[in-house]
Amino acid sequence: MIVIGSRKSKLAMWQTETVAKALNEAGMATRICAMETKGDKILDTSIAKIGSKGVFTQELEEQLANGTTDIAVHSAKDMQSQLPDGFSLIAFTCREKVNDVLVSDSTSLDIEDSTKPLRIGTSSVRRRALLRHYYPHVETVEMRGNLQTRLRKMREGACDALMLAYAGVKRMEYDDMIVKIFPEDRFVPPVGQGCIAIEASSALPEEKRIFVRNCLNDSGSETCLTAERAFLRTLEGGCSIPVFALAVLDGGDVVLDGGIVSLDGRQMVRMTQRGPAEEAAQIGIELGSRVLEAGGLALLLEIREQQRHG
Repeated sequence: MIVIGSRKSKLAMWQTETVAKALNEAGMATRICAMETKGDKILDTSIAKIGSKGVFTQELEEQLANGTTDIAVHSAKDMQSQLPDGFSLIAFTCREKVNDVLVSDSTSLDIEDSTKPLRIGTSSVRRRALLRHYYPHVETVEMRGNLQTRLRKMREGACDALMLAYAGVKRMEYDDMIVKIFPEDRFVPPVGQGCIAIEASSALPEEKRIFVRNCLNDSGSETCLTAERAFLRTLEGGCSIPVFALAVLDGGDVVLDGGIVSLDGRQMVRMTQRGPAEEAAQIGIELGSRVLEAGGLALLLEIREQQRHG
């Protein structure tokens, strides 16, 4: 029996039930233990102001540590770059399409038309900064809560459209509401978007660890996420910092595209790096160092200062 920890939202439960089904089909019985995290409960404050470290993971990690659960299922993009001592990500599932999308009831909505006012709801610092960079005519509206809550707020008039991850929209079967798919070479996603990550504590018995990994881990996703997360760690980025990175495999190489953008969208440092897939972590570290040296560090310090006084 493997006991699986999860957040209670519909999307989190979809992910967890998908993981449980795969384990069941491989011959392992499962039980799901769902709960609300700090990030789920505090919906009237931005992630940046709550404090980004462990906002969606801390309570789940407490359950892993005390043995209430064996593994926790997360959206990989919610995972902090440096896990607490005694915890690790032991599997990454096959990745869904990584793009950001625009969702609306209005099929005529056109973000390219700068003559018409447009309000877009998002809780992401990165999405707000990139929208200001590419579409300065757009007004962004802080929008917290699960997908269903955000859709209700949109329909009540809080905004005209929502900017979301394609993966979550598809998994919740709202893809018929997508009015624009942003190209990932322009709107580079956050680290891990589209991938489910499995977390465990060091106390998990080795036979369970091996079973979970053999059943769920996708080696291509793991390589790409290893590069992206090493990049994020080097920049010391989190949910409150507009850092982005996407790794793809090209033959035996991993190609990593990553950077940082100012909160107002006016400045961006973005670079790419390529190297052997088996050196994915080193590629992430090297690209992160290059971005910091090319002006990323100054941007990072400026962003932190603005958030401290904002």
